Amino acid sequence: MNVKMVANCSLRLRCLRYLSTTPARAFASSSSSVRKPALQDQLDTGPSFADFLQTTGGDQRTMGSLEGSRPRTAMVGPKGREKRITRLPDWLVTPVPVGDNFKKIKKDLRGLNLHTVCEEARCPNISDCWGGSDKAAATATIMLMGDTCTRGCRFCAVKTSKAPPALDPHEPEHTAEALARWGLGYVVLTAVDRDDLADGGAGHFAETVRKIKFKAPGMRVEALTGDFAGDAEMVRLVAQSGLDVYAHNIETVEVLTPMVRDRRANFRQSVSVLRAAKEARPGLITKTSIMLGLGETEEQVWHALRELRSVDVDVVTFGQYMRPTKRHMAVVEYVPPAVFQAWRERALGLGFLYCASGPLVRSSYKAGEAFIENVLRRRAGGVGVPLL
Repeated sequence: MNVKMVANCSLRLRCLRYLSTTPARAFASSSSSVRKPALQDQLDTGPSFADFLQTTGGDQRTMGSLEGSRPRTAMVGPKGREKRITRLPDWLVTPVPVGDNFKKIKKDLRGLNLHTVCEEARCPNISDCWGGSDKAAATATIMLMGDTCTRGCRFCAVKTSKAPPALDPHEPEHTAEALARWGLGYVVLTAVDRDDLADGGAGHFAETVRKIKFKAPGMRVEALTGDFAGDAEMVRLVAQSGLDVYAHNIETVEVLTPMVRDRRANFRQSVSVLRAAKEARPGLITKTSIMLGLGETEEQVWHALRELRSVDVDVVTFGQYMRPTKRHMAVVEYVPPAVFQAWRERALGLGFLYCASGPLVRSSYKAGEAFIENVLRRRAGGVGVPLL
C-alpha cells in the first residue's frame, strides 16, 4: 500500500467519524444520502459472508432454490422482552420422544454406561427409532470411546476436548452384552474421533465388532468410523473385523469442507478411507452421508457423487443440516422434500445400490438399515423381500 492510498484511507475514516458524531441538522442543506442512517442501510443490505462462499461459473443454484426454503424468523415473548427465533418448515417438525420402548432403551444404556449418537448429536429421528412398539425394529446407534471428541466440526453437537477421558476397556464387552440382550437384528456402531490415541481407536472399534459377532452371530453390524487421520492400515483393521457395512461420512461437498469440518478432516482423505475399506474387503458394503442446506450448489453435489462412485461406494444418504445450537454454523436453507427426492433418483441413476434421501434422514437411518440388512441376507443365500 503506497503513501497516497494510506492518506485516502485516513481521510475516509476521519469523514466517517465526523458524520457519526455531528448532529443531523448541521447537514440539513446537504443531500440526505450522506447521513449515518442511510449509510448504515447500505451496509445492512450489502453482501453477506455466504455470498463470498459461492464459486464462479457453472450452475449456481442451491439445493433449496424453491420458494420458502430460506430460514424464517419470528419475534416471540412478552412486549419489551421479545426474542427472535427460527421457525422450522412443517416437514421438519418431529414428535416428542415417548413410548415404553424408548424408556427401556434409555434405561439400559445408562445402566451399562453406554452413549448413543442419537442423544449426543440430538438426532431428530430418536422418537421414530426408539419409540416403536416392536423392539426388534428399534434402532439405537451406539457411540463408542466415550462422549467427548478431539475434533471440533462446526456442525456437530458432540462435546470436544484435546484430552478426553481414557477408554473404558470393558466397553466392547458391555456393548456386545447390551445388544445381545435387546435382540436387535441390525446395529450401528459409531465413535468420536480420538486423535489422542496412536491407532485413533481402531483397535477398540474392531474388538467391539468381534465381541458382538461372538455373542450374537446373526446380528448385522455397521461401523460408522472416523478417518483415522487417513491411516489405511487402521481402516483395514476395522474393515476386516467381521462387520457387514463400513460407513464413513464425507458430510458435505469438497468446496465447503474447510468451513464445515475440523481442519484435520478433508474431502480427499474421507474418499481415501472409503477406498481403503473396499480394497480391504471387496465385497464389503461401503456407505457415506451428505448434509444439504449448507449453501452447496447442484454441480458441487454432482461432483461429490461422482467421486464416491469412482471408489465404488454402495450407499449414500442425504439429510437436512439442522443447527444444534447458536454456537454452531447457521443453516443457509431448508431444502424442500421434492429436492431430496430428486437427489435420490439421481444417485440411483449413477449406480448407487441404495440412497435414503429426505429432510430427516441421517446416516444411521433405520429405513436404510432395513434395506441393507435385506441385501446382506440375499447375498448370504437367505430369504429376503424382493428389492425395489
